[in-house]
Amino acid sequence: MPIPAPFVSQPMGIQKDWIDYNGHLNMAYYNVLFDRCSDEAFAAMGMGLDYVEQRRLTIYTAEVHVCYVQELHLDHKVTVSLQLIDHDEKRLRLYQEIRHVDGWLAATSEQLALHVDMSGPKVAPFPADVLAKVEAMRAAHAGLPTPERAGRSIGIRRKPA
Repeated sequence: MPIPAPFVSQPMGIQKDWIDYNGHLNMAYYNVLFDRCSDEAFAAMGMGLDYVEQRRLTIYTAEVHVCYVQELHLDHKVTVSLQLIDHDEKRLRLYQEIRHVDGWLAATSEQLALHVDMSGPKVAPFPADVLAKVEAMRAAHAGLPTPERAGRSIGIRRKPA
């Protein structure tokens, strides 16, 4: 089966308990949506729940940068995409987008993830069989353009005096 480029989650709904006192999706739950998509993509690369339980290997997030673009509300349905931008023998650089099922962009996330041996826990190389799947996803995603929002930094832009 061909590897989707980018990887796209199953459609997801917004839960009532995720809505904050401002009437929209609380910022923490955007990360839940990103994480659920990551879980699907990691499983496709051989790093699902069985991987953790049987091999005692997993993925930890080392760094994440989220941009909130447009509010989500209780009645919205979304999909989340994941693009594998880069990797080495122990790390993954991921870019994700949450999109309303109508297509508009709600949020983006860029993440550096670490492959971890749970016995330490300590950062460890991917086993050869999993690395092959990571490399296959990276190859499938290599033809995608670099996302415009990838590599952003946080700062206050000042107008020249």
